[in-house]
Amino acid sequence: MNFKELFKLQGKLKGSESLILGFIGLLIFIALWWMMAEIKSIQRPIVEGYTYQLPSSLDENNQALLDSIAKADSIAYANATTFEKAYPLIPTPPMVLTSFSSLISEDHLISHALSSIWLNIKGYLWAILISIPIGFIIGLYPLFKGLFSKQVDALRYLPMTALTGLFITWFGIGINMKVAFLAFGIIVYLLPVVAQRVREVQDIYTKTAFTLGATNWQMIKTVYIPSVMAKLMDDIRVLTAISWTYIIIAELMSREDGVGALIYQKARGGQIEKVFAILIVIIIIGFLQDRIFKFMDKRLIPYKTQNAVMPGIKESQYGIYTILFFLVITILLGSVVSLSAIKWTLILPIIIISAVLIILYGEWKIYKASSANA
Repeated sequence: MNFKELFKLQGKLKGSESLILGFIGLLIFIALWWMMAEIKSIQRPIVEGYTYQLPSSLDENNQALLDSIAKADSIAYANATTFEKAYPLIPTPPMVLTSFSSLISEDHLISHALSSIWLNIKGYLWAILISIPIGFIIGLYPLFKGLFSKQVDALRYLPMTALTGLFITWFGIGINMKVAFLAFGIIVYLLPVVAQRVREVQDIYTKTAFTLGATNWQMIKTVYIPSVMAKLMDDIRVLTAISWTYIIIAELMSREDGVGALIYQKARGGQIEKVFAILIVIIIIGFLQDRIFKFMDKRLIPYKTQNAVMPGIKESQYGIYTILFFLVITILLGSVVSLSAIKWTLILPIIIISAVLIILYGEWKIYKASSANA
């Protein structure tokens, strides 16, 4: 490893260098985390029969209960002869790791995470279904641009947390409110971006298509849609972090299920190590979601990174489009009928597994073609 090259402006890292530096950076992060936990630790008295874990249902307005807890703390400190180290603010990494077992077995972390993931998918798909056609209309036609572009741009300044009361009033506190809140939070950012991407299509492409005699629909299909979607996939990936922020807010409003509700319960109970563990789970899910979007971008828009269509690309595209199509169908059906009544929860997994197998077959063909050309 050339240390001089590591400080070169806009320098490039080799694969091995990136891996080594990433591992070292992780160790530094863990060390700093552990150090902060030790700094914020306290010496807590050991008193038989006394617990420091608050119940999740503790009412902050119950002053008598709070006073009794404070009095018990004072007596415990006054009479204690032995102490133990406690981490009430920042848990150590081992505490967080060991908390996963109870989170999974006792607190049903997996079901809460799946609930949040499904909420994320529904909110994303609704936002995309609404934003892309409206964004194209505003970006393509001067009439609609003049009528609505200023209002669409102004939506980005709305503080979403201030709108929670309105969404509860409009949709109640169930799943519909969560989906609507998340979808609107994504639309606020995605809709202006779609309109902007349409306006960024270079004139050389539109003039070439016009010279070749393309109709308006052919212009939209062969020029605007490929050009806009090539950039829009990156914009959608960026919104991943924002979407999880809104998911947590929505689940805090209706604390029935999801990782947001679980975080609230554990924080109220003083189980900070479990809160940190759930945050790590959210980070991992967000990272995997970003990788999935990157994979979809690479396969659905291959001309961004490849000069020719490789064998297997079509199979991967068919599998991805199948999954997206039936997810949209699921969301649309769920808004009008009961999915359990038509056994859809049994049909959908079979379709998704079949589509995944098609994608894997396509990836195998791509791997073989890449190996042959190497």
